[in-house]
Amino acid sequence: MYQLAFVFLAAILAGFALIVVTNLAATFLSATVINVLVAVGAIAVIVFALALLYLALKVLFNKYLK
Repeated sequence: MYQLAFVFLAAILAGFALIVVTNLAATFLSATVINVLVAVGAIAVIVFALALLYLALKVLFNKYLK
């Protein structure tokens, strides 16, 4: 369970890295590539943050409903 949470956390950090890389590499990337990378990074952050919230709520409710 905790390993899955760490994988999701790593995916969130990778999404943030995609967003930051576009700012650092803006000099040699086209605007279209930058927009795609920002969109993919934002989607990754949102999806995996929701997955972490789901895991946390599942653990919380399993702990108190037993």
